[in-house]
Amino acid sequence: MDIKVKKAVEAGVNTYANLEKIEAAAFQKAIELAFDAEAAFMNKLEQVDTVFDDHQSFEELREVFFDLLMINFFAEDVQKLEEDYLDSEEWEAIEEDTLDRGTELLNVFLYLKECADDKIAPELEDYLKEFLLVEEDEFQDEYRIYEKIIANQILVESDYSEIAKVSATVHDEDELYELFNPIVSFFYEPNPSSDQLAEFTEHASNKSLETALYQIITNFNK
Repeated sequence: MDIKVKKAVEAGVNTYANLEKIEAAAFQKAIELAFDAEAAFMNKLEQVDTVFDDHQSFEELREVFFDLLMINFFAEDVQKLEEDYLDSEEWEAIEEDTLDRGTELLNVFLYLKECADDKIAPELEDYLKEFLLVEEDEFQDEYRIYEKIIANQILVESDYSEIAKVSATVHDEDELYELFNPIVSFFYEPNPSSDQLAEFTEHASNKSLETALYQIITNFNK
């Protein structure tokens, strides 16, 4: 497993389990075995889904772990395949079959990976304008998805309570529902102390999930 993904998985699982007051060891071991399996992407995804089926108490994390499995594939598995694999019909079919899977966190992970490669610090404006290209006419889907964040970029200069307050106005059918708070909070504070993490949790609506997501992003960025 890619080291960044491993850190994110461990932090996400343990944070969620601690706040939900559930046991994490068996689930974490099973997830790591699935991620580390010598298997094709769709077979790994099947194994990951089976782990979630067997550990229903972690269901809220399922689609985010699809994102982590995908970024792990890009960072680790694709290196073992043919150079043009991502342009192949096989990969095109996988993308088609998984269109309804995952969350917007995959874009965040891809951006953070690019930042690490380029040795630059992640910034919200850079993510929106240079990575997602929300100002370009051909990327209006991204603009629509991130419209609430675009309109509230000033939040990265505020605090957790203000970010959470705006987050509470995101509709439950929006792609950024329950992602707005951890994403914007990450760009506000990419390396929170334990006290800052406690403050984030205090203001979060879905404390277990949102804190786990915040921890996943921050640990992936380390």
